[in-house]
Order: sequence, then C-alpha cells, then structure tokens
Amino acid sequence: MKRLGNTESSWPSLVFSALLIALWEAGARMTQVPEYILPLPSAIGQALLTNYPLLFTHGKTTLYAAVVGLLFAVFIALVLGLLMHKLKIIKTLIYPILVVSQTIPLIALAPVIMIWFGLGLLPKILIVALVCFFPLVINIVEGLANADQDLIELGQIMGASPWVIFRHIQLPSILPYFFSGLKISATYSIMGAVLGEWLGGNSGLGVYMVRSMHTFSTANLFAAILIVVFLSFGLFKLVEITENFFTPWKKAKTIETE
Repeated sequence: MKRLGNTESSWPSLVFSALLIALWEAGARMTQVPEYILPLPSAIGQALLTNYPLLFTHGKTTLYAAVVGLLFAVFIALVLGLLMHKLKIIKTLIYPILVVSQTIPLIALAPVIMIWFGLGLLPKILIVALVCFFPLVINIVEGLANADQDLIELGQIMGASPWVIFRHIQLPSILPYFFSGLKISATYSIMGAVLGEWLGGNSGLGVYMVRSMHTFSTANLFAAILIVVFLSFGLFKLVEITENFFTPWKKAKTIETE
C-alpha cells in the first residue's frame, strides 16, 4: 500500500513534466527559435537515439571516474573521520581547514590539478574525490559525536572491547549520517567527473559536451545533459537501496510512525 501511495503521488509530477515538454515543443515550433539556441525536445530525443553508442562510450568513462573517485573519497573520509573523533587534536587542527577549503571554487582548483596530473583519468578521479569528500567526513564526524554516550560507557564498564563498542553502538549511529552524506556525494560525483572532462581529456561526457558546444550542436549537448541526469539519479537510487539494506531499523521506524 505504501509503494502504491508513492506511485500515485508521483503522477502529478510526471504529468506536469510532460506538460512542460509539450509546451516547450509547441512554443519552439511556433516562435521558430533557431535550433542552436533552443532545440526541440523531439530533436533532443532524436539526437539521443542517433548518438546513443557514442554517448554510451563517453558515459562509461564518466561513470568510472565518478565511482572510483567516490569510493576513494569514502575511504579517506572514514579514516579521517575516525581519527578526528579519536584524537581531538586532529579535529582541532584539520576541521577548520576542511571548512575553509569549501570556500575555494572547484572550477578554480581543477585547472591546477589538471596541470599537476595531466589530462588522463587520474585528475578526474581526484576532482571527484574533492567534490565528494567534505559531505562524507562532516557527516561521519557528526554521527560519531551523536552516538549514545551512556551505552558506550555501559559497554566499557562491562568490559566490551573497542571493536565491540564500535560495531554495536557507534556504527549504527554513524550509518544514517554516512548515507545522508553519501547521497549528496553520489549526485556530486558525476558533476565532478564532467567538470574534469570539460577542462581536458580524450573521452567522457564532458569532452562530448565541449565538442557539441564548439559545433553548435545544442541538441547533442542536451542529450548529454540527459545522460548526466540519468547517471546522477541512478547513483542516488543505488545509495538509497544500499541504505535500506544496511539500516533496516530506519524503515521499520518509519512504518511504525505511519
């Protein structure tokens, strides 16, 4: 019943989106806007079907860089988050630097990374990791800080090892925060990969978009944007499914409140 309710609630949004696309198509045809400025939705769909093999090839490169960069960010965030929780001096020294680092526009930092590491796959992975790292480490630190201290002290009094305390008390506290940060990072990862490809490379959706822009192939550009949206949404849903698997108590709690 809950799934049926979610499906029904999505219908207004789908109908509204279809209406907007229809108005776009009709308005562009009536005003005869040049295609290089605003292509018809039907032209975008045609470009998507015609160039699908090429888009698929470029999409695989972008997805690979995004996933590897995201996994790298998860590993570094977990290690640094645990260190910041265990050693307060590390948190005191590093936390302000992490916050300040977010004031630096990535578009300004990315060219430096490209100069240092070239135009291959590695700089794209590093750019993705930089984009995804901050939401993850902040949420991990927050999750550890909000663990039930009474339960931790009780475990220590009863002689539980640090691993047992982490596994049964701290980890369940971290997971909801971790997956919240991972959802944000997953959607950012594709953007980071495309940004790196936009600045230089031989393959990827960013490269495809730059080439389409230079040839004024706006329909192809919109088709690539649709692939970016699809990949971002797919990663988000994958994280959501993984979250439901590893945090079943959240789903049970939601059902109880309903």
